[in-house]
Amino acid sequence: MAESFTVLIMAAGHGTRMHSHLPKVLHGVCGKPMVEWVADAARDAGAERVLCVVRPGEGVADRLPDGIEPVEQHEGEGTAAAVLAARGSIDGGALVILSGDHPLVTAEQIAGLRAARHADGAVATLLTTDQLDPSGYGRIVRDADGRFVEIVETKRTDGLAAAVLAIREVNLGSYAFDSAELFSALDEVGLTDGELYLTGALPVLVGRGQLVTTHPTDDPAVALGVNDRAGLMAVEERAQRRILEAHARAGVTFQQPQTARVEARVTIGADTTIGPGVSLLGATRVAEGCEIGPHTTLQDASVGAGATVRQAYVVEAEIGPQAMIGPFSYVRPGTVVGEGAKVGAFVEVKNSQIGAGAKVPHLSYIGDTDVGDKANLGASTITANYDGRRKHRTKIGKSAKTGVHTSLVAPVDVGDRSYTGAGSVITDDIPEGALGIARERQKNVEGYADRVEEDPQ
Repeated sequence: MAESFTVLIMAAGHGTRMHSHLPKVLHGVCGKPMVEWVADAARDAGAERVLCVVRPGEGVADRLPDGIEPVEQHEGEGTAAAVLAARGSIDGGALVILSGDHPLVTAEQIAGLRAARHADGAVATLLTTDQLDPSGYGRIVRDADGRFVEIVETKRTDGLAAAVLAIREVNLGSYAFDSAELFSALDEVGLTDGELYLTGALPVLVGRGQLVTTHPTDDPAVALGVNDRAGLMAVEERAQRRILEAHARAGVTFQQPQTARVEARVTIGADTTIGPGVSLLGATRVAEGCEIGPHTTLQDASVGAGATVRQAYVVEAEIGPQAMIGPFSYVRPGTVVGEGAKVGAFVEVKNSQIGAGAKVPHLSYIGDTDVGDKANLGASTITANYDGRRKHRTKIGKSAKTGVHTSLVAPVDVGDRSYTGAGSVITDDIPEGALGIARERQKNVEGYADRVEEDPQ
């Protein structure tokens, strides 16, 4: 059985270089706070508990996603001080330590790190790589037998031996420890420039004759930390590529992936095509066999199998299977578009039910309305749902047909199979199967053009 383990995420610190009132680790990466990326990877790797070290008053604790336990750090500076703040919250066993501002760590890396420590019988295992430029990173120094000795920081190179600077293997800042041995070693770590560093525990452990090992990775993206908006941009770009590649491997086609934005919580079914300029945001769900785009935004929306959504903006709405949306449609919160229905060009729909097979082809506003199955609303049909004080609801029956430029003044009930005359302003209910006409009769004034030409005034 796999060894259970706890993950400790270090998230204390304002991140002042972000120039933001929002704490650094709460800044979003593809629609998800970066600390949540780390926590999700930890849980996917099998972590039994996920703890997060925070500073009181920074606002992180109150906004942590469910399942992450906050641990407050009241004193000390440096990574070791952050770990020591969690001492009373950890009951022993294996402990994996991660950075809350390094959101690209993967579940595979975490699982591999803790499994390697367990398999080696080591008290500590470090995640390392030799796949990036080592400048500025802590170099992994080994003895003649290849065993770990220490980490030498190289942010400042003055006085460092050429042999150290030639080392390419570097520390990536993710660790697996025997927690009891770690805390015992941290009691012997002294201050460096007023801070306690976690890496200071490693030479203590080695000096006790205990085994410290490394676990290499070929994916150095975990080294990408966020300290400012430029760093956030670099991480976002890499994370977005990961998301798109995962969807593509699962059967989704991206026609111009460099123009697509797909956030972390989005799900997309196989055989769906994503066109140019598409943004899929929040918890949007797209079923299989859909066509989305070009130039479409879906935010917290649901799209049924085989639906088509083109040049549209859909927010907190449900699009049924085989439905057609767009071009240039705005589907607002609370809307449900039924199976095979159509919401066409320059149509806005808000808080409405559009029945199966119903059509709202063009140039209409439908608000707070129930549209029956197979109804057909003529061009420029408008539901006047607001009387200046309250919103009212309109009901349009099954297979009803409105003429062009019909205004339905709510509350009003248009019966099944009923019709409206073009240009009508309907203020009263229309019975089933009836024709509702509400307009002035046409009057033709003979010779009017001649009179205008004779008297320009």
